[in-house]
Formats: sequence, structure tokens, C-alpha cells
Amino acid sequence: MTVLKWIAVVVAASYLAGLVLLFAKQRSLLFPVPTTERTAPAAAGFPQAEEQILTTSDGEQVIVWHVPAKPGRPVVLFFPGNGDFLAGRVNRFRGITADGTGLVALSYRGYAGSTSAPSEQGLLQDAAAAYAFATERYDARRVVAWGFSLGTGVAVAIASGHPVGKLILEAPYTSTVDVAASLFRFVPIRLLMRDQSHSDERIGGVTVPLLIMHGTNDPAIPLTFGERLFALAHEPKKLVRFPGGGHENLDDFGALETARQFITEP
Repeated sequence: MTVLKWIAVVVAASYLAGLVLLFAKQRSLLFPVPTTERTAPAAAGFPQAEEQILTTSDGEQVIVWHVPAKPGRPVVLFFPGNGDFLAGRVNRFRGITADGTGLVALSYRGYAGSTSAPSEQGLLQDAAAAYAFATERYDARRVVAWGFSLGTGVAVAIASGHPVGKLILEAPYTSTVDVAASLFRFVPIRLLMRDQSHSDERIGGVTVPLLIMHGTNDPAIPLTFGERLFALAHEPKKLVRFPGGGHENLDDFGALETARQFITEP
């Protein structure tokens, strides 16, 4: 019994140590900043864009790339995923703007030249600054909020609390804590996680046309999360499943064309 007790003590201590480590490192897991290096649009091969530095409500400096919309065209307010940086998204941005659609793409705090460190509340403040920048230049009805992965929670928050024309969610989740709980099944993740990003609680505030795009083979945010969020959303709404699509390759399956058609629909 003494040996068994010691084994139990070691196992319990290891489990508790793992919980402490997970709690301490959770933001580096949720926000795995790929680079803090600032890259100008022209240096990234995207000279059409102009870089702007915005000041958030809490005094941080965040970068957006802006491609002016052609007369009468909409403008996409783009919120990237947690492993993205603007210079790495140039091909997507070229596709979005090829038909004269404008672009305002946000580099979250802590990412690629923006100050501070990311958190859920911080990202929402960054998004509010980017939204204000966009609506100072364009009628809100021309703004299409588009979020990818982590950015879908940011996009839902903006579209539920501010006037926009349309909303696109690419590989969305009900909440980040739901996704984390599916990965860490033996951890009380709902008690430990700071940044839970509950799109499921905010989607009811979205009343504009909604497009959800999700790959059927998404290993990072499984399709079931997108389907559950879609079920909670108001009409008009559309869910496009891309058979065989993963998490970051939906353009290979027609996502850009699907989004462009949605954006230009009356």
C-alpha cells in the first residue's frame, strides 16, 4: 500500500504541476505569435496596400494594411488567425482586392510590429480601432467583416456590436474554450482558461447576412464547431462545407470565389 500511495502522490503531483504549467503558458499556446518583426506592404510584395498605425483605446499601437476600395465597391475588414501575420497573407489579400474590393487587415497587438501582448480583450480593442479606421472612410454598410480561425471570434464581436454590411466566418468556433476542452479532455479547462471568446453568446446579435465556410477535414477547428455556431445564427445565413478542405487551405477548394460571390450579392 505504501508503494501505491507514493505512486498516487507522484501522479497527482505531476498532474497538478501540469495544470500550473498549462495555466501559466496558456496565452502562448492560444496566441503563438509567429513573428514580431514589422514588414512594410511593399517589402512583402503588396505595394497596393498602405500601412497605417492606429492607437487603441488603451494606448497601444497596432498596424493595419489598407487598400482603398474602388468607387462603389465594398471593403473587407479582415481579422487573421492566431498563427498569421500580414506579410504571410499577401496571396489572400491580392485575391480579395483583385476586383476593386477594398481591404483593412489588422495586425493584432504583439504581432508583426504592433505593440503589447495579445489577449481576448486586447484583440477586441484592436478590432474596434480597425473598425473605426474603416468606418471613417467608408459607409458601414460597405464593410464586410471577415474573420479566419481565431479571428472569427473577433469578427463576430465586431458584427454583433457595430453596424456592418455582411459577415464572413472562415473555420469558426463556438468558443475557444470549447475547442480547448476538446483537446484537453482530462483538464478542467473551463475553469483555467482566461480568453474564452464566446462567439456562441455573441452570434445572436448579428443580423446582417452571414457566410460560414469550413473544411470537412479541418484538424484544428473541426467542422462540428462551425455547424453549431451556424445553428445559433439568425437568417439570412449560408454554410458552405468544402469536402476535403483543411484549416488553412480553403482557397484551394474555392473559398475565395465563394466569398467574392457572397460579398457582391445584393
